[in-house]
Amino acid sequence: MTTRHLVDPEIAAVLDVFPGLEFTQEALPQIRTDMAEMNAQMAAGLPTFPDIDVTERHVPGPEGAPEVSVLVYLPKSAPRPLPALLWIHGGGYIIGSAKQDDIQVKNIVTAVGCAAVSVDYRLAPETPFPGPVEDCYAALKWLHAHAAELGVDAGRIAIGGASAGGGLAAGLGLLTRDRGEVPLAFQLLIYPMLDDRTVSTSDPHPYAGEFIWTADSNHFGWQALLDQAPGGPDISPYAAAARAEHLAGLPPTYLTVGALDLFLEEDLEYARRLMREGVPTELHVYPGAFHGFNLAADAMVTKAFDRDAMDALRRALKPRTAALA
Repeated sequence: MTTRHLVDPEIAAVLDVFPGLEFTQEALPQIRTDMAEMNAQMAAGLPTFPDIDVTERHVPGPEGAPEVSVLVYLPKSAPRPLPALLWIHGGGYIIGSAKQDDIQVKNIVTAVGCAAVSVDYRLAPETPFPGPVEDCYAALKWLHAHAAELGVDAGRIAIGGASAGGGLAAGLGLLTRDRGEVPLAFQLLIYPMLDDRTVSTSDPHPYAGEFIWTADSNHFGWQALLDQAPGGPDISPYAAAARAEHLAGLPPTYLTVGALDLFLEEDLEYARRLMREGVPTELHVYPGAFHGFNLAADAMVTKAFDRDAMDALRRALKPRTAALA
C-alpha cells in the first residue's frame, strides 16, 4: 500500500528528486558526501543576504571533548540588543552539518530580526549520546556567556531545530532546565525526532512514514545515537526527549509536523504532555505533508509552515518591555 495519493499535490514533486536513502554502516560515508553535494547544489544561485554577517567560531566543548564549531549570524541593521536562536541542524543524528541549513538560518534571521548560532555538533555513530547534545549545550552556554559581546539579550535566547535537530533541541531543553545555568525563552521544534520507541511499536501508523525518513532509517539513526538497540529500557530523556517523566518547567514551545510524517504520533503525544504539564504550547499539523515537505519552497503548505513558525518565534522573542505593554 502506498500513501502517495494522500500527499499534497504541490509538494509531491519533491518525492521524485529526493534520493531514497538506505542506511548501512558501510554506505554512511558516501551518503554523507552525496548529501553535502546535493545541499551545495541546492544552495547555488540562492540569495546572498548581504545584510547578515556570518562568522565561524570555535567555542569550548564539553569537558574532555574537542571545541565545537558554530556559525554565528548577526544582522547588520537590526536594533540591539538582539534576541537569539541557537539552531541545531537535522540529519537523523548521523548526517548533515551547520552549513547545510545556511539559507534556512538566514531566512529566520531576516524574518525575525534575531541573531542565530548554528551548531556543528559531532555526529553518531562516531560520537554517540551524550556527545551531540553536550556539544549543543556547550554552544548554548557560550552564546549566553558572550551575549553582550554579540549584541544579544541574554534573556531572549531560544533553541530550535528540525528533525533530529528538533530532537536535540528538545533534549537540550530538558538538560538546560535541569542544570539551571541558562534561561531559555522558547523552543522551536520542527517535526522533531523524539522517541526511540517508535521503531519498536507493535502498532505503527498505517499512513505515516513512507517517505524521506522511513522506519528503517529511523532504526539506523537511533541505533547510531544510542549505541544500543532502540526501544529498550533506561534510555536517557536527554537522548530521547519523549522518555522524560516530567515536562513541567520547560520553556514555551512551538511544535509542528506533517500528517504523513513518521514522527506524527510521537510529536502529538509530546505536545499533549507539554500542555498537560502547564507548558505554553502551540501545535501545528499540516495535511498531506511528509517529513521534510518544506523542501518544496513555493508550495502553499510550505508558505503556511514558514509563516506560522516565524510568527511564533517573533512573538516569543519580542522585547520584554513590549510583552508587558
